Amino acid sequence: MDTFKDLVCLSGNVEGVVFYNEENGYIVLDIDADGELLEAVGIMGDVREGERLTMYGKYVTNAKYGRQFSVDIFERSLPTDLNMLEKYLASGILGGVGTVLARKIVDAFGEKTADILENDPIQLSALKGVTPERALLIGKEYQGVSGIRKALTYFSKYGVPYVYVSAAWKKYGGDLIRAAEGNPYCLCGWGIDLPFADAERIAEIIGFPKNSEERVSAGILRELKEAVNDGHTCVKETLLCGNVTARLMISEELYYSAVEFLLSDGEIEVFENESEKYIFLSEYFRAEKFIAEKLGEMIRRSKDENTDFSEEINGVSWECGIEYDEVQKAAINGCMNNHVFIITGGPGTGKTTTLNAVIELCKKRGLKIKLAAPTGRAAKRIADLTEAPAQTIHRLLEADLSTGENVFRRNEDNPVSCDVLIIDEMSMVDTLLFASLLRAVKSSTRLILVGDSDQLPSVSAGNILRDLISCGKVPKTELTKIFRQAAKSLIVTNAHAIVKGEMPELNDRKNDFFFMYSDSEEHSMKLVCELCSARLPKSYGYDPIGDIQVLCLSRMGTVGTAKLNYELQKALNPPSHDKREIKYVNTLFREGDKIMQNKNDYDVEWRRGNEKSHGIYNGDIGTVIDADRTNMRLLIDFDGRRAVYDGDMLKNIEHAFAMTVHKSQGSEYPAVIIPLPNGMERLSYRNILYTAVTRAKATLIVIGTENKIRAMLSNDRRDERMSCLKAMVVNNFEQS
Repeated sequence: MDTFKDLVCLSGNVEGVVFYNEENGYIVLDIDADGELLEAVGIMGDVREGERLTMYGKYVTNAKYGRQFSVDIFERSLPTDLNMLEKYLASGILGGVGTVLARKIVDAFGEKTADILENDPIQLSALKGVTPERALLIGKEYQGVSGIRKALTYFSKYGVPYVYVSAAWKKYGGDLIRAAEGNPYCLCGWGIDLPFADAERIAEIIGFPKNSEERVSAGILRELKEAVNDGHTCVKETLLCGNVTARLMISEELYYSAVEFLLSDGEIEVFENESEKYIFLSEYFRAEKFIAEKLGEMIRRSKDENTDFSEEINGVSWECGIEYDEVQKAAINGCMNNHVFIITGGPGTGKTTTLNAVIELCKKRGLKIKLAAPTGRAAKRIADLTEAPAQTIHRLLEADLSTGENVFRRNEDNPVSCDVLIIDEMSMVDTLLFASLLRAVKSSTRLILVGDSDQLPSVSAGNILRDLISCGKVPKTELTKIFRQAAKSLIVTNAHAIVKGEMPELNDRKNDFFFMYSDSEEHSMKLVCELCSARLPKSYGYDPIGDIQVLCLSRMGTVGTAKLNYELQKALNPPSHDKREIKYVNTLFREGDKIMQNKNDYDVEWRRGNEKSHGIYNGDIGTVIDADRTNMRLLIDFDGRRAVYDGDMLKNIEHAFAMTVHKSQGSEYPAVIIPLPNGMERLSYRNILYTAVTRAKATLIVIGTENKIRAMLSNDRRDERMSCLKAMVVNNFEQS
């Protein structure tokens, strides 16, 4: 942010709102700056016609819109001119106050209007048609609007973005400014999450002491939150102490004093393992502790159960015409004899075949079975493979996001009703979700966890599947044999080579795994478009949009999803006079576009024939059926479920011609193309390549260089996540 001496100061009345993005507060305004009409742009929140602004900023020239005034800092005030005040009140800022009532209020109270609205709104009841109840309601709304306007003005001078002020207002209301002045670091708390550096800047301006307990505590919490964002559930205390004291330039004495304060306040917890202390945010400590205790309880229930299911397995084998090997039989027996059991293995090792046998045995015994997976696509895939109904874990737990947080109706007091619960794609399940799942599982239920521990871990913090496998206390079977049919696939054999760190076979042009050399990202991008639009459809008959999926390591760069989606839209779904389209912010959506939901939304209403329900989930893929420019509305088909998207709903979708490898987890596609970037070493590691390769069913094309593949194979980052779950599970058994 520029300093005041570098900024131009302008004052003026808001004549009109040209554009407003409710999500981030960005707004474009027509301003009458004392006779000069200009366009002002910036993050100023919900400014209305009639308001008066004092703005500090600079003139800029936009290539499309011409000369504009870019606002860095601003102050808001109600207009003193009565005509502008009437315009402001009629703008819709107050519920139930329209043009007619706004005129009545201003005509009746004149220059006292603002004072009466804020301090004595009952006087409005003197106006015809305004009851005392309505008058008080209008006053209450005005006080809220007035308060957040003051807060936005106050925090604008510190350069705090609108989105954080809005979140802080929801938490503190009218006490926000007082709370921030008493402790600017309160803005870094959960639900607001202002960057620590911004809180530091405010603290320095108001003279808040650098050795304060509030500052050090916030610094500790900042480190722990950053660790969670990186996938860790905890941090070694020695590492945490070193990082905090260095970044805040404080003594260890101040650090330990703040740790004691946070412990007593219940915000953090300490766990000691092998003479090393680990610091947790309390939520993650409670989750790991609960997981360890609940699993211990369930596993101990299995000790007296040791039935031999060999005859029943042979019966299923004969009925299905499938011969199970000894390891598969052991896995089937394990599932039937234990209240917690893990089946793990790579592609082609018979996980689904084994699971289908378990499902058949459970059905024969009259057991009620439920299947779930972390995402909608993963649930659909396991349902297709097992021919049994499946749902997302969130749907199974009956998630209620009406409060803005993950709240589940299924819990200890209202558990999931089933005898056997099967969770597929366990590598994608994070710590908090798994803890919520276990809270809703009765100890008598048989819980079967299925997954490939060599896949990428969950996007959120934790490495549940790997921790449970490596702790040695959870019954499990690892399937390692590649069955004959699968062994014919170079996709399968190369995937197993990759997970071992071995160079895959790249020169077999007669199989299903193809390598195309390219040392230029521009060339790789053009090659991807050519393969999708012409070569693969011509050679294999693939539908360019429905059958082919491009997977990228990142959203950024020439071969990232942002650039490739732009290019692939032009190549696969170009503009046409018979295709309607709309533009939302900077994204153009067109009829025929392949799109993806990027956030769980349980309120989206969809229809499939006569069926009607709610919920579209993170990762769901759809096609734009219609684009209504007049109403800024899309009709999207998600595998037969048709939903209307408009307004803020549009921010939850993005193009999906190309997607990141992380977004592809739990899915398979007939054909996959993987363009590898020349750089991005931080994202170029072994199990991201393994995960990408294992998404392909029939055809896989890797574009890049052999040196890039070798570099990814040598970078094995899979064990980097820090947690104490493994130790907690072991301790639970040792103490029982």
